[in-house]
Amino acid sequence: MQTTHKSNRQNRHLFGILFILISLSGCISWVTPSVTPELTQLQPGEFTLDPNHAALIFKIAHLGLSTYVGRFNQFDAQLRFDPNNMQAASLEASVQISSIDVNNEKLETTLQNSTWFDSKKFPQALFKSQKVTPINSASSDNQFAFEGLLTLHGVTKPVTFSATFHGGTDNWMTGKYTLGFSAVGTIKRSDFDMSSYIPIVGDEITLEIYAEFLKQ
Repeated sequence: MQTTHKSNRQNRHLFGILFILISLSGCISWVTPSVTPELTQLQPGEFTLDPNHAALIFKIAHLGLSTYVGRFNQFDAQLRFDPNNMQAASLEASVQISSIDVNNEKLETTLQNSTWFDSKKFPQALFKSQKVTPINSASSDNQFAFEGLLTLHGVTKPVTFSATFHGGTDNWMTGKYTLGFSAVGTIKRSDFDMSSYIPIVGDEITLEIYAEFLKQ
């Protein structure tokens, strides 16, 4: 009898867990957004960066042995977007140099001195696109080259970012239509008068952006 009662309690416990899991799966289904992946179906408009869902990462070679990875924690961007007229699209971004983050406070302070970024004299980096062209020939493809001017360390040079649009959806958390976006580009720091310790520290820097843009 005790074994039977114990078995019944275990069964009720198991059924309770299954009921909770089924209920949670229903909630997950309810909150999961329906993302539109096709470029031509995305909503046009003026978009601004969601700072809570964005990352700006840089990668640079160290001693020819490894890739050193850091990030900037404070940056902003505005996107003008029309999936049916991408040539008219534009992207503007600003980065606070003092927000550099390499998980080492001493090195972060060093990188802001006059040998490196000189953040007191040049507190921001700025990018402004001038031309947008498809990377592939397919009109429905979601990858585009954003060619523009990057101002860093008081120097302005042309830079191209390869950007991908990852779809759009109505974001129930913000109440705004949201675009998924990523981009990657490379620069040479020597082009921006930042040549210290080359080649111990690499010249080429890879910049990666992962972001969500909110329609205004």
